[in-house]
Amino acid sequence: MHLLLLNLLKKYFPNMDNTARIELIKQRLSDSMSVSEIDVEDDSHKHVGHAGAKSGKGHFNLFLVSDDFDGKSLIQRHRMVYEALGDAMETEIHALSIKAHTTSEKN
Repeated sequence: MHLLLLNLLKKYFPNMDNTARIELIKQRLSDSMSVSEIDVEDDSHKHVGHAGAKSGKGHFNLFLVSDDFDGKSLIQRHRMVYEALGDAMETEIHALSIKAHTTSEKN
């Protein structure tokens, strides 16, 4: 449902900001794991003219705190994020910088 709405918005408002994408990222992550803190920063403006930016997909920085990461390696944590985001990684996100921590690592 979210992707259908985003695709319609992109069709009729091709220059829209990435607010809807940021909300999609937050929702998908919150739905798939126990999130105690999440911040998604739109970094797309720094990539104007970049070959990947021509597709219209966004560039984002993600800061995520979840105790679901406890005992997981950095690669496992990133895989968890990619799995939660699903097809949005192909349709909505061109680049994602991930900082994934547990509650104890954040403090």
